[in-house]
Amino acid sequence: MAPGLWSDRISSLAETLKSRQMKSGGWAYFDSVQESLEATCLAELALAPERQASSSAAILFLLKSQLSDGGWPAFLGDSEGSWTTAIALCTLNSTGDFTAAREKAFRWLYAERGREGHWFWRWKFKTSDRNVRFDPDKYGWPWVTGSASWVIPTAFSIIAIEQFTVCNRSEESEKRIHLGVEMLLDRACVDGGWNSGNSLVYGVPLRPHVEATAIALLALQDEQRTEMVQKSLSWLRQYAASVDSVSSLAWCILTLFVYQEPIGGLRNRLATIIGNGRDIRNNATLATAILALKCGEMIHPFEVLR
Repeated sequence: MAPGLWSDRISSLAETLKSRQMKSGGWAYFDSVQESLEATCLAELALAPERQASSSAAILFLLKSQLSDGGWPAFLGDSEGSWTTAIALCTLNSTGDFTAAREKAFRWLYAERGREGHWFWRWKFKTSDRNVRFDPDKYGWPWVTGSASWVIPTAFSIIAIEQFTVCNRSEESEKRIHLGVEMLLDRACVDGGWNSGNSLVYGVPLRPHVEATAIALLALQDEQRTEMVQKSLSWLRQYAASVDSVSSLAWCILTLFVYQEPIGGLRNRLATIIGNGRDIRNNATLATAILALKCGEMIHPFEVLR
């Protein structure tokens, strides 16, 4: 696709996404009246380069919806923080401002941990629960407080903390990042890639999921290219060549770009699949697709810059 056509296509998709913004400044997933923090963050990241982020309605919405303990709920109106705290911190990290709000979010993420982080559950997994295979001493982050660690919340939390502390790493932040990285490596599938949670259940190896694999690899971008990372990257590269889900293909592009893999053909195919974007009703999916199409033309929102 010619450069001018790329610009026109991205502008058209951005206009469609803008038209779906709610009066509060947030976005819902579909046509709901309840704002989704994930959809809002991804939409703001996709649109932010076109305007002054610090004064955008979406950023003001994020600041108002942060809970008193520093976390963010999955949906506006929920009373407890969730995994969206990580993606909200990534969004605010992209502005470079709002230090107080970001510091509170970091503290929330630092304190949050999967259920395995509690001694009782570590004991249970080690002594009586043999249905899954993982090391409970290596824990990450849950979707919601009180549940076990999962791959995608852990990956986003690692990225958010690394971005926030990039110029001011401390022993506590490095230890928490390392623990999350160890959890991801421990739960990788046998032949590479990641499932949503564990790699083995009831003795059966699970197959990797494309989005979990892509996002886990984003979290490992600053780590050593171990054999498992290389196998996972190879799996993602091979899978991306045939995936036709807009969301999955977009995450493949965002990850492969960070790993300096060629994405030109994948971007062209994504642009063909998505068309004018009006049939993509999920605003989080539309925003992720815009981010993928913009790869190389803007600062990558999930890259850890040194």
